Amino acid sequence: MSENGEEKLLAVARHIAKTLGHNNNMADDILQIFSNFDGRFSKENLSEKVAVPETDPRACAALDHCLKNLDRRISHFVSSDHPIWADSADAGAFLDAVDDLIASVAEWNHLTGDKSIATCLVRAEDMLQHAMFRLEDEFRSLMERGGESFDLTQPYRNSDSAGNLSNLPFDSEEEEEEIDDEGRNGEDDLIPVAMPVTDYDIVIDALPSATINDLHEIAKRMVAGGFGKECSHVYSSCRREFLEESLSRLGLQKLSIEDVHKMPWNDIEDEIERWIKASNVALKILFTSERRLCDRVFFGFSSAADFSFMEVCRGSTVQLLNFADAVAIGSRSPERLFKILDVFETLRDLIPEFEVLFCDQYSVSLRNEALTIWKRLGEAIRGIFMELENLIRRDPAKAAVPGGGLHPITRYVMNYLRAACRSRQTLEQVFEDYGHPLKEYPKIDDRMSSSSSLSVQMDWIMELLESNLEAKSKIYKDPALCYVFLMNNCRYIVQKAEDSELGSLLGDDWIKKHTAKIRQYHVQYQRSSWNKVFGFLKVEYNGSIPPNGVAKSMKEKLKSFNMVFDDLCRVQSSWFIFDEQLREEIRISIEKLLLPAYENFMARFHNIAEVGKHAEKYIKYETEEIEARLNDLFQGSSGSTGSRKRS
Repeated sequence: MSENGEEKLLAVARHIAKTLGHNNNMADDILQIFSNFDGRFSKENLSEKVAVPETDPRACAALDHCLKNLDRRISHFVSSDHPIWADSADAGAFLDAVDDLIASVAEWNHLTGDKSIATCLVRAEDMLQHAMFRLEDEFRSLMERGGESFDLTQPYRNSDSAGNLSNLPFDSEEEEEEIDDEGRNGEDDLIPVAMPVTDYDIVIDALPSATINDLHEIAKRMVAGGFGKECSHVYSSCRREFLEESLSRLGLQKLSIEDVHKMPWNDIEDEIERWIKASNVALKILFTSERRLCDRVFFGFSSAADFSFMEVCRGSTVQLLNFADAVAIGSRSPERLFKILDVFETLRDLIPEFEVLFCDQYSVSLRNEALTIWKRLGEAIRGIFMELENLIRRDPAKAAVPGGGLHPITRYVMNYLRAACRSRQTLEQVFEDYGHPLKEYPKIDDRMSSSSSLSVQMDWIMELLESNLEAKSKIYKDPALCYVFLMNNCRYIVQKAEDSELGSLLGDDWIKKHTAKIRQYHVQYQRSSWNKVFGFLKVEYNGSIPPNGVAKSMKEKLKSFNMVFDDLCRVQSSWFIFDEQLREEIRISIEKLLLPAYENFMARFHNIAEVGKHAEKYIKYETEEIEARLNDLFQGSSGSTGSRKRS
């Protein structure tokens, strides 16, 4: 390279060092890098000292003058004892001064390498911090004053088609006076209680529109000044109080999971009713309104809006979810099914609200927790049915039910299942999601293999119940009474299943099968009880038997008939068949066999010459009397009144 060209190269290197270096030390460092790269760029060759341009003293003076002017404008408001936003002109002037301060800091912030500028910027940052503190105080004051101006006894507003606002108030003053009469001291102790809400198409205007606009203007400056988190904290602390008070007015207590588990079930049932109402109002009205308010206050700053909303609603949401979780992981006693179903259905129906409200990075964990607890409630419902199975298995035989009547386990299980199946849609959802695979149920035949999980569950419980009743029937020493017991209980089972969701789940074939079972028990009862009686009325003789032998045989048979018939009627009149139709069917079936046989026997008996006019001596019952005795069967006695009850 020619000498002229090399000089130009060195000149370019000097220019680069001057341009990039903000001070002499930086420029020297750049030159050292050049020197390491190529020996021609040594300090000797680049002997001309690279000078860093000094900040114009006039610029420093201008910045100093600007800051002094801003200090006068801002300190006047910062040190004021009166609310700035009490006067809209003062509020506007203060915001303008803050805007100018933020702009000045941003404009000069890149020149911190200059000591004079850096010193000025430290002053500016200090001024900005004091301004932000005052904005924070004003923000809090506006939030509190806005809340006070809002009438908490009439918080619900809804726009109708005409654009008018209708209010849904809390309880009236008369009810508050009644509370006071019951012993409360002073108005400060009164807490209004929310009226029932049925229309959730409501938005709460918790703050006046003008106040919301003022809050937005303050929030915009605080975010721009780097105090967005502080603004969100102030906002959330104020709104959180409103939410907590609203839930309290809805009757919801702050209960830990341990508190719930220590409560008697009756108290938990009452708390569930309050929880359902509070959850619907919270998710459909309160939280929705808070989301709307956050979006308006922090308009243009989605991250700050999301964070503030999460901070406001997190405590109340956790309170609601903790209660549902406590119910889910509590006792799985069968009696708890129906209230747990209510909690499950409520949370299920609110999941769409959770998904809409809690979908951002800050609050998505609350949505996920709601889904987890909802599934846990489903598992609890499935667990309750497992406990019902265990209850049936463990139910001891103990003493026989007097008169072969209905067993308490039959009434309990059938009424329980019938009531449970009123929530068929929910139970089908639960068992499809949480039920055991069909192969895990014993004795599942081809008929049930294509059925729903809930149908299989019901069929399995019925099979357990029937096995339990079969075992209990063995307690009766009299086989006939054993079949009466089975007839009674099977008839009750079929009646409770028919014309209900339970029967629909079990299917028509199941109903037909068990109706046939009742007929089978009937036949077995009659065979074990009355066939012997019918045998006494059979007349079997031929001409080779002497007349006196026939007479003697018939007399013995009639005597035996009277004795056995008396005994059967005496005993079986104390037995009890709860269903009148079944009782009549059994009585008629006996009559159809017994009365013709008795009439035929008596006709032959009268025709025997040896008996003749002395027949009345041996005859105890006329046909009408036989029929009357049969009408007394299965009416029950005072000892079996417990078996008469049915529901």
